[in-house]
Amino acid sequence: MERELVIATNNVKKFREMYALLQVLEEDGIAIKSLRDFPAYPEPEEDGDDYIINALTKARAAVAQTGRVCIADDSGLEVDYLGGKPGVHSKRFAGEDTPWEVKISKLLQLLEGVPQEQRGARFNSVVAISTPWNAEYILRDTCRGWIYWEPRGEHGFGYDPVFYLPELGCTMAELPMEQKNRISHRAKTLSAAIPLLKWVFRVG
Repeated sequence: MERELVIATNNVKKFREMYALLQVLEEDGIAIKSLRDFPAYPEPEEDGDDYIINALTKARAAVAQTGRVCIADDSGLEVDYLGGKPGVHSKRFAGEDTPWEVKISKLLQLLEGVPQEQRGARFNSVVAISTPWNAEYILRDTCRGWIYWEPRGEHGFGYDPVFYLPELGCTMAELPMEQKNRISHRAKTLSAAIPLLKWVFRVG
Protein backbone atom coordinates (compact mmCIF):
# COMPACT_ATOMS: atom_id res chain seq x y z
CA MET A 1 0.00 0.00 0.00
CA GLU A 2 1.21 3.49 -0.85
CA ARG A 3 1.97 5.35 2.36
CA GLU A 4 0.32 8.48 1.02
CA LEU A 5 -2.61 10.43 2.43
CA VAL A 6 -4.58 12.62 0.04
CA ILE A 7 -6.34 15.67 1.43
CA ALA A 8 -9.43 15.77 -0.76
CA THR A 9 -9.80 19.47 -1.47
CA ASN A 10 -8.89 21.90 -4.24
CA ASN A 11 -9.27 24.84 -1.84
CA VAL A 12 -5.70 26.08 -1.34
CA LYS A 13 -6.36 27.76 2.02
CA LYS A 14 -8.20 24.74 3.39
CA PHE A 15 -5.38 22.45 2.20
CA ARG A 16 -2.76 24.59 3.93
CA GLU A 17 -4.73 24.55 7.16
CA MET A 18 -5.33 20.80 7.04
CA TYR A 19 -1.73 20.10 6.03
CA ALA A 20 -0.41 22.16 8.96
CA LEU A 21 -2.48 20.00 11.31
CA LEU A 22 -1.63 16.66 9.67
CA GLN A 23 2.03 17.13 8.75
CA VAL A 24 3.10 15.34 11.94
CA LEU A 25 2.17 12.15 10.05
CA GLU A 26 5.22 12.68 7.85
CA GLU A 27 7.35 11.71 10.86
CA ASP A 28 5.81 8.23 10.47
CA GLY A 29 6.74 8.12 6.78
CA ILE A 30 3.26 9.05 5.53
CA ALA A 31 3.45 11.48 2.61
CA ILE A 32 0.66 14.04 2.39
CA LYS A 33 -0.70 14.88 -1.04
CA SER A 34 -3.32 17.26 -2.37
CA LEU A 35 -5.78 16.85 -5.21
CA ARG A 36 -3.50 19.17 -7.16
CA ASP A 37 -1.08 16.23 -7.34
CA PHE A 38 -3.78 14.47 -9.39
CA PRO A 39 -4.69 17.17 -11.94
CA ALA A 40 -7.25 15.12 -13.85
CA TYR A 41 -9.39 14.79 -10.74
CA PRO A 42 -12.79 16.55 -10.81
CA GLU A 43 -13.77 17.36 -7.22
CA PRO A 44 -17.43 16.40 -6.61
CA GLU A 45 -20.08 18.96 -5.76
CA GLU A 46 -20.97 19.46 -2.10
CA ASP A 47 -24.69 19.18 -2.77
CA GLY A 48 -25.78 16.92 0.09
CA ASP A 49 -27.97 18.03 2.97
CA ASP A 50 -25.74 16.52 5.64
CA TYR A 51 -22.12 17.17 6.65
CA ILE A 52 -21.35 13.45 6.84
CA ILE A 53 -22.76 12.77 3.36
CA ASN A 54 -20.73 15.61 1.85
CA ALA A 55 -17.49 14.60 3.57
CA LEU A 56 -17.91 10.94 2.63
CA THR A 57 -18.78 11.82 -0.97
CA LYS A 58 -15.55 13.79 -1.34
CA ALA A 59 -13.41 11.17 0.39
CA ARG A 60 -14.87 8.24 -1.57
CA ALA A 61 -14.53 10.05 -4.91
CA ALA A 62 -10.90 10.86 -4.15
CA VAL A 63 -10.16 7.21 -3.29
CA ALA A 64 -11.74 6.08 -6.56
CA GLN A 65 -9.58 8.53 -8.49
CA THR A 66 -6.26 8.20 -6.64
CA GLY A 67 -6.25 4.72 -5.10
CA ARG A 68 -4.90 6.27 -1.88
CA VAL A 69 -6.22 6.71 1.64
CA CYS A 70 -8.12 10.00 1.51
CA ILE A 71 -9.39 12.48 4.07
CA ALA A 72 -12.09 15.07 3.44
CA ASP A 73 -13.71 17.76 5.54
CA ASP A 74 -17.15 19.32 5.38
CA SER A 75 -17.74 22.28 7.63
CA GLY A 76 -20.53 24.75 8.21
CA LEU A 77 -21.55 27.75 10.24
CA GLU A 78 -24.76 27.46 12.24
CA VAL A 79 -26.26 30.67 13.63
CA ASP A 80 -28.75 30.34 16.49
CA TYR A 81 -30.91 33.32 15.46
CA LEU A 82 -31.23 31.90 11.93
CA GLY A 83 -32.37 28.49 13.14
CA GLY A 84 -29.01 26.88 12.37
CA LYS A 85 -28.56 28.42 8.92
CA PRO A 86 -26.56 28.59 6.73
CA GLY A 87 -25.39 25.22 8.10
CA VAL A 88 -24.51 22.56 5.56
CA HIS A 89 -25.19 25.12 2.82
CA SER A 90 -22.60 27.59 4.14
CA LYS A 91 -20.47 27.40 0.99
CA ARG A 92 -23.51 27.98 -1.24
CA PHE A 93 -24.97 30.77 0.91
CA ALA A 94 -25.71 33.82 -1.29
CA GLY A 95 -24.72 31.78 -4.35
CA GLU A 96 -22.28 28.96 -5.11
CA ASP A 97 -19.58 31.07 -6.75
CA THR A 98 -19.98 34.34 -4.84
CA PRO A 99 -16.94 35.64 -2.93
CA TRP A 100 -16.83 35.09 0.81
CA GLU A 101 -17.19 38.84 1.29
CA VAL A 102 -20.64 38.64 -0.33
CA LYS A 103 -21.69 35.70 1.83
CA ILE A 104 -20.54 37.51 4.97
CA SER A 105 -22.36 40.67 3.90
CA LYS A 106 -25.61 38.74 3.47
CA LEU A 107 -25.16 37.10 6.86
CA LEU A 108 -24.63 40.47 8.55
CA GLN A 109 -27.69 41.90 6.79
CA LEU A 110 -29.83 39.07 8.17
CA LEU A 111 -28.50 39.82 11.66
CA GLU A 112 -28.86 43.60 11.46
CA GLY A 113 -30.21 44.90 14.75
CA VAL A 114 -29.95 41.52 16.47
CA PRO A 115 -28.36 41.89 19.95
CA GLN A 116 -25.22 40.03 20.95
CA GLU A 117 -27.02 37.54 23.18
CA GLN A 118 -28.96 36.29 20.15
CA ARG A 119 -25.98 36.10 17.78
CA GLY A 120 -24.62 32.81 19.13
CA ALA A 121 -23.11 30.50 16.52
CA ARG A 122 -20.99 27.43 16.09
CA PHE A 123 -18.68 26.05 13.47
CA ASN A 124 -19.23 22.35 12.74
CA SER A 125 -16.55 20.13 11.25
CA VAL A 126 -17.00 16.58 10.00
CA VAL A 127 -13.96 14.68 8.76
CA ALA A 128 -14.31 11.51 6.69
CA ILE A 129 -11.48 9.05 6.08
CA SER A 130 -11.94 6.57 3.25
CA THR A 131 -9.59 3.77 2.19
CA PRO A 132 -9.04 1.68 -0.97
CA TRP A 133 -10.16 -1.40 1.02
CA ASN A 134 -13.55 0.25 1.80
CA ALA A 135 -12.96 1.01 5.47
CA GLU A 136 -14.41 4.38 6.45
CA TYR A 137 -14.23 6.54 9.56
CA ILE A 138 -16.08 9.69 10.66
CA LEU A 139 -15.02 12.28 13.23
CA ARG A 140 -16.84 15.48 14.19
CA ASP A 141 -16.47 18.43 16.55
CA THR A 142 -17.61 22.03 17.03
CA CYS A 143 -16.36 25.45 18.08
CA ARG A 144 -18.72 27.95 19.78
CA GLY A 145 -18.72 31.73 19.40
CA TRP A 146 -20.96 34.50 18.12
CA ILE A 147 -21.28 36.57 14.96
CA TYR A 148 -19.42 39.87 15.24
CA TRP A 149 -20.84 43.15 13.97
CA GLU A 150 -18.34 43.52 11.12
CA PRO A 151 -15.44 41.59 9.56
CA ARG A 152 -12.13 41.72 11.44
CA GLY A 153 -8.81 40.06 10.74
CA GLU A 154 -6.80 38.95 7.74
CA HIS A 155 -6.14 35.28 8.50
CA GLY A 156 -8.17 32.16 7.81
CA PHE A 157 -10.96 32.00 5.26
CA GLY A 158 -14.71 31.60 4.94
CA TYR A 159 -16.68 33.12 7.82
CA ASP A 160 -13.62 33.46 10.07
CA PRO A 161 -13.66 37.31 9.96
CA VAL A 162 -17.05 37.49 11.72
CA PHE A 163 -16.80 34.45 14.01
CA TYR A 164 -16.00 35.99 17.38
CA LEU A 165 -14.37 33.98 20.17
CA PRO A 166 -15.35 35.65 23.47
CA GLU A 167 -12.78 33.75 25.52
CA LEU A 168 -10.00 35.17 23.31
CA GLY A 169 -11.56 38.57 22.58
CA CYS A 170 -11.07 38.35 18.82
CA THR A 171 -12.44 36.83 15.64
CA MET A 172 -11.13 33.59 14.19
CA ALA A 173 -9.51 35.60 11.38
CA GLU A 174 -7.47 37.62 13.87
CA LEU A 175 -5.71 34.51 15.15
CA PRO A 176 -2.36 33.41 13.73
CA MET A 177 -2.66 30.01 12.08
CA GLU A 178 -0.69 28.36 14.88
CA GLN A 179 -3.24 29.51 17.46
CA LYS A 180 -6.27 28.80 15.28
CA ASN A 181 -4.93 25.29 14.76
CA ARG A 182 -5.20 24.66 18.49
CA ILE A 183 -8.82 25.71 19.04
CA SER A 184 -10.84 25.57 15.81
CA HIS A 185 -13.51 23.01 14.95
CA ARG A 186 -11.32 21.59 12.17
CA ALA A 187 -8.29 21.45 14.47
CA LYS A 188 -10.25 19.33 16.94
CA THR A 189 -11.40 16.79 14.36
CA LEU A 190 -8.04 16.53 12.63
CA SER A 191 -6.17 16.18 15.91
CA ALA A 192 -8.44 13.24 16.72
CA ALA A 193 -7.81 11.84 13.23
CA ILE A 194 -4.02 11.64 13.62
CA PRO A 195 -3.81 8.52 15.85
CA LEU A 196 -6.57 6.91 13.79
CA LEU A 197 -4.67 7.53 10.56
CA LYS A 198 -1.47 6.10 12.03
CA TRP A 199 -3.43 2.95 12.88
CA VAL A 200 -5.06 2.84 9.41
CA PHE A 201 -1.66 2.88 7.71
CA ARG A 202 -0.33 0.17 10.04
CA VAL A 203 -3.20 -2.26 9.46
CA GLY A 204 -3.76 -1.43 5.78
